[in-house]
Amino acid sequence: MPFRDLVSWNSLIAGYAQMNCCREAIGLFDEMVARGFKPDNVAIVSTLSACARSGDLEKGRAIHDYVKSNGLFVDSFLATGLVDLYAKCGFIETAMEIFSLCSDKTLFTWNAMITGLAMHGYGEVTVDYFRRMVGSGVRPDGVSFISVLVGCSHAGLVDEAKKLFDQMGSKYDVDREMKHYGCMADLLGRAGLIEEAAEMIEKMPRDGGKREKLLAWSGLLGGCRIHGNIEVAEKAAERVRELSPEDGGVYKVMVEMYANAERWEDVVKVRQVMERDERVNKSAGFSRVMS
Repeated sequence: MPFRDLVSWNSLIAGYAQMNCCREAIGLFDEMVARGFKPDNVAIVSTLSACARSGDLEKGRAIHDYVKSNGLFVDSFLATGLVDLYAKCGFIETAMEIFSLCSDKTLFTWNAMITGLAMHGYGEVTVDYFRRMVGSGVRPDGVSFISVLVGCSHAGLVDEAKKLFDQMGSKYDVDREMKHYGCMADLLGRAGLIEEAAEMIEKMPRDGGKREKLLAWSGLLGGCRIHGNIEVAEKAAERVRELSPEDGGVYKVMVEMYANAERWEDVVKVRQVMERDERVNKSAGFSRVMS
């Protein structure tokens, strides 16, 4: 490309960041600065997003220092990028400070804060911020609900999650997606409401994606493991095997559950099936169902 202007640099950096090519996005940002271009908020936010996704807090902080040292105006767009960086990297207090200083919070700003809180187990605070967002007149979207449901799951706030899930369509006009059902199934499974979790999964949209279905059934299997429900675990394990035949972790979970119940014949059967199936990754440790 014979002539590169700020728009072309921004487009490349944003494209790499959106495609999750984080190292390339950060490298392009550094090259742009080295060539004498002064990055604007578009380039900065795209690079901050790459830092947040890759967990590169050191680089993100350096960019934040650049913003402060050059006196750049922190609008809601840039504030969202900074909140997203610090919240995802676990620096919740810093994220909260930046969030509080933002006078024009958009849905994306709220979602960045709520998602970061949920990721790091601040369940009750996640719900509080969700309520504050609604109270400020900002309408939640599907991302908002995924985050607040995850936060409820980590904190064991079953009744709160049920209430929010029920209100999605009736109060907030947000369509339930596979991911929302999966979050609820995981929450119910962790809380020991195994049968209710299984029923929730059966109600999921039939046209949902394979990944979402796998996460839902894996989450249920994890709940069964925690609470020793072998009957439902067998059904969940069968569904996980159908969706991910190569996943050796599901067999190891069932071996553990049968062994704990002293069902030694079933232990032997599962191990034999696992050894015979050439698709199974025999060296895999416990899979996503152990999370």
